[in-house]
This record gives sequence, C-alpha cells and structure tokens, in this order.
Amino acid sequence: MKRLAVGTLALGAAAFGYATAIERRHWTLRTVELPVLAEGARPLKVLHISDLHMLPGHHSKQRWVAALDLLEPDLVVNTGDNLAHKQAVPAVLRALGPLLDRPGVFVFGSNDYYGPKPKNPARYLLPKGRKKRVHGLRLPWRDLRAGLVEHGWQDLTHVRRTLDVDGQRVFAAGLDDPHLHRDRYSDIAGQADRNAALRLGVVHSPEPRVLDPFAADGYDLVLAGHTHGGQLRLPGFGALVTNCELDRSRARGASRWGAHMWLHVSAGLGTSPYAPARFACPPEATLLTLVPKPSGGRSARKQTPFEAPSDVR
Repeated sequence: MKRLAVGTLALGAAAFGYATAIERRHWTLRTVELPVLAEGARPLKVLHISDLHMLPGHHSKQRWVAALDLLEPDLVVNTGDNLAHKQAVPAVLRALGPLLDRPGVFVFGSNDYYGPKPKNPARYLLPKGRKKRVHGLRLPWRDLRAGLVEHGWQDLTHVRRTLDVDGQRVFAAGLDDPHLHRDRYSDIAGQADRNAALRLGVVHSPEPRVLDPFAADGYDLVLAGHTHGGQLRLPGFGALVTNCELDRSRARGASRWGAHMWLHVSAGLGTSPYAPARFACPPEATLLTLVPKPSGGRSARKQTPFEAPSDVR
C-alpha cells in the first residue's frame, strides 16, 4: 500500500508538471474540412482563433499566432477572450499583426470585459445554479476593438454583415457573450442571406439557446470558443466540463447542430493565469477548409485533431 501511495503521488506530480510546464505551451494547429458552402462555390480557408487569454509576457504565443499568417487564410475569425491583463492589448495586436491585413471578423468574450480572478477549480464541477459569478477588474476592450477595427476587421457584435471573401459573398452575424447574458439574438434575428456562398454565425460561448436560433435562421456554420476544449481531458472520457450548457462531447472540434448547420468549437490558445494547466487538450488554432455541400443531402467531415506544420510551431 505504501508503494502504491508513493507511486500514485509520483504519477500525479508528473502529470501536473506536464500539464503546467509543457502541454499548455504546445501550440497546435488543428485542420478541419467542412461541407458548408453553396453549390458551385470555391473552397475557402478560414482561420479560427479563440481564447488567447494574453499576458504581456506571452512572447512565444505571440510569435506562433503571428506565424499563422503563413497559412494564407481567406478569412480570420476571432471568437473572443483575448485579454488576461489590463496592459495586454498591444500584445494581442502584435500577435495578430500580419493577420490584420487579411479579412477578419470578431466578437468578444467575458475575459475581454473583465480580468481573471483566483477561483476554486471545484466550482466548475458544481451545478450551474450553485455558482456565483465573480468579475475581475474591467479590461480595456474598447482599445482592443479600436485596434482591430482600425485595421479593417469587422465587429460582429449584434450586427449582420455581408463580406467579400476571395470574391465570394459571405453573410455573417454575431452576438455578444452569452456567458455574461449580454447576447440579444433579437438584434440579428431573421433568415440569413440565401444567395451567400456561406452563412456564418459567430459567438463566444456556444450556448444551445443561441445555437438553436442560428440553425432556425438558416446559418451554415457557427464558430465559438469559451470551453477550452474542457482544458483538462481524460483519455477515453473526454472533457470533464464545458463551463456552459453545451454537452461534453462537443467541447472542441466540429459537430452537427440540427439537420443543416455545423458547429465548430475551438479549444483556444490560453488559460486563466490562475489555472495555467492543460491535459490531453493542447492549446490550438484551427484552419477550416470550407467546401461545397455534397449533393443528395449527404454530409462529410474530415478532421485532423493535432496536425501542425513545422513553419508555424
């Protein structure tokens, strides 16, 4: 029993060291192919970035994100939680720097508005009704918004916009963060443009109560973040929690939502400074290759969970 106890403690210490010192800095590119475009449309490359949780000193993360420009995406989508410090706006803009010259859209998450605070990790395992939301210091999200908009990126918060992406019509709409109950779907309600090559929804937290109306309004794809993929995952079990009402099986990656819409949830690139650990869930960005929907109503998906070109490591 003594050997077993010592072995268990050693294994736990090794796992903790790996999760905090190695995996949380193992920047990873996920590649996915989704059949969501209108018939006859040309494939589009969409780079999905989420949950940077940037601190000014995150230099490795900034370099890796900037190098994603080498992928030459047609569109960049940022689904929020960029900040983790009141002085992190310049760091985020440095990280996104080369990508800001490409078409881009964004919405914000709770950690763009409020800074992180120490929390008991066990609170994430409690039923939703027993949680008490605790906000940190207000963060300079307006400065971040100004920097993104100045470079031509579109703020999709409670608006519907038509974009020209590689010469193709993309209809996009977004919401403020449902995690803070800032969402107002009524502001963007109504059928999405049927003539667009892609009808895209963007939101930070993938709450079913907002995914359902996106699907009902005819969107082809919704991109979201927030879950961190569970952040701590167990092999054979998956995410322990999603920190929202989304089921654990959809905590990261692509899945169908209803009969006609796809959902892609990014596991994100950061963590709270007060919970700097990832296990079986490395930090990620995703390059989605969007292709036309197959004929006959069938759908197909090809997903490569952890494939990263050496030039963006």
